[in-house]
Amino acid sequence: MDRSFYIGVSAALFAAFAFSLNFIVPFIIGDYSTFDFALIRHLVSALVGLFILFSEKHVARHLTLRNVLQALWLAFVGYVGYFLTVTGAAIFAGPVIAPAFLGLVPIVLMVIGNQRQGSLPWRSLVAPLALVLIGLVLVNGTVFTAEGLNSVGSLWVGVPLALAAVGLWVWFALANQAALAARPEMPSGVWSALILVGGCVLMLAFYPVGAAMDLFKLPALGFSWTAAGSLYLWGASLALLATVGGVWAWNIASRSLPVALAAQLIVSETAFGVIGGLVVHARWPTPIEVAGVVVLIAGVVLSVRIFYGRQFASGKTLLAQQ
Repeated sequence: MDRSFYIGVSAALFAAFAFSLNFIVPFIIGDYSTFDFALIRHLVSALVGLFILFSEKHVARHLTLRNVLQALWLAFVGYVGYFLTVTGAAIFAGPVIAPAFLGLVPIVLMVIGNQRQGSLPWRSLVAPLALVLIGLVLVNGTVFTAEGLNSVGSLWVGVPLALAAVGLWVWFALANQAALAARPEMPSGVWSALILVGGCVLMLAFYPVGAAMDLFKLPALGFSWTAAGSLYLWGASLALLATVGGVWAWNIASRSLPVALAAQLIVSETAFGVIGGLVVHARWPTPIEVAGVVVLIAGVVLSVRIFYGRQFASGKTLLAQQ
């Protein structure tokens, strides 16, 4: 298998696993809010980003105003803006419906990516796309039942926020790949570090507004290690694995794979999320959940085989392009 293709697929799958860890956040933060967790996570991620920037040789030539502003904008679209819309969707539409809508991300991204890049004939994508759609329906099959709707606050607010989150993540994925393609000389680590630092700057800018709206519980519950030690540990751990690792892996995948294939691979985030949720809840999956995960994985595997067979086996690797 082509080395670049293998690295890209592995990176996309790791990014999907890293991003899926976000689903366990509500179960590990105790009385603190997701905003507290996001603040700690962005602070730790920014420290890692600064370390990367200061340890990279000749990094100054990459720190142009254009690059910094572009990274800051992507940090807003793909991290802070996405986080705020997802959190709002979970608050108003409930913790079940919001993730169900986010399952649309890889579908929309695959369609738009293939439309823009022409990676494969549409008929080649019908089978894997159908498998992914069926898998998502099975995994989220109980979302819109009466039981699943019990936690809904206001669909009129929550659903638009969930759709906005889908739009932001798709926008980020496409814009980030285009930005990387326009900067072939910039190391993926430096670009990732700029986005991580930008996300922290934006989160710190949001803190006074969030504190005024009582979204942060740290001031009331306490910043001491005794009170918030577990929040700091979990925040730092997921910052390193889910944020730093996820951003780094996704940037590698964006440079190595067409958007349509990367989107198909990121759908495995749903499968990882289901498995993580089962572990957190300490229960066995239902037959429908098993079927959904199996069908999702089948769609991902079929996508890899189709893309490799049609493009990479012939030595024609299609890299990220606008």
